[in-house]
Amino acid sequence: EMRGPQLEVSRVAPEMLKALFTLEVPEIGTGIIEIMGVARDPGLRAKIAVRTFDPRVDPVGACVGIRGSRVQGVMNELAGERIDIVLWDDDPETFVRKAMAPAQITATAADEVRKSIDIAVPENKLPQAVGRGGQNVRLASELTGWTINVLSEAEFQARQEAAQDAQERELAAALDVDDDIADILIEAGYNTAEAVASAEREELLAIEDFDEETVDALIERAADHLLQQAFVEEVKPEEEMQLPLDSVEGLDESVIAVLQEKGLHTQEDLAELSVDELMTYTGMNQEQASALILKAREPWFRG
Repeated sequence: EMRGPQLEVSRVAPEMLKALFTLEVPEIGTGIIEIMGVARDPGLRAKIAVRTFDPRVDPVGACVGIRGSRVQGVMNELAGERIDIVLWDDDPETFVRKAMAPAQITATAADEVRKSIDIAVPENKLPQAVGRGGQNVRLASELTGWTINVLSEAEFQARQEAAQDAQERELAAALDVDDDIADILIEAGYNTAEAVASAEREELLAIEDFDEETVDALIERAADHLLQQAFVEEVKPEEEMQLPLDSVEGLDESVIAVLQEKGLHTQEDLAELSVDELMTYTGMNQEQASALILKAREPWFRG
């Protein structure tokens, strides 16, 4: 039976790869080169991202060594595990392109909100990009921290067109304009209401077919949309319940007047009524009364 503290050693942890490179590459030990990330499929393949702030140093070349001596030394310690050394970049699309080597990437499109990126590769190069069992794309995703979607060029084009159509519809709805104007704005680089609201008036006037009246209307509508959106986002459920009755969708002025005569003035007052009480006060049928009370209670469910 073993006694005392026990030490568990793992050769499959990412830290093992970092430690081996630190031993093999003096520039890492001295801090000239920094390891930014590691992704491993232990015993099979790994990717390691490096960078340096010294313009005289090639971080990838330093890690590879003369005739591959340094990286080979690390590979020997890991039973021949294949290692890709990637130059780190603070631009996500550039970093993903490098991390996906040897994939031949022809186009990229990043979604920073979802931290997802679509990449296009030639149809006959899809297997190489994905890797055996998805290994290449999986390791690249782990290394970069981004979800990577590998698509053929045709699939990429179709997805981009669908995304642009959705963006066009969203912008048209936000500004209350037709699809043609939304398309013109997107082509000019103004693809959100925020972009339109913050644009310089002269910049929008430079767009062909946009006169002063059109530009002023677009800026005003964009600002109104952002104000309305901010109000919706900032109102908490408990605050929303204290809004006046006319904030409840579906309540007309005559019903509001009747409820106010009964001493009911807020959305919460309406939400606390029973269906029978609302029917008695207003003469509504059961279906109408139930629908209005449920509408008034929605903030409770969201909160």
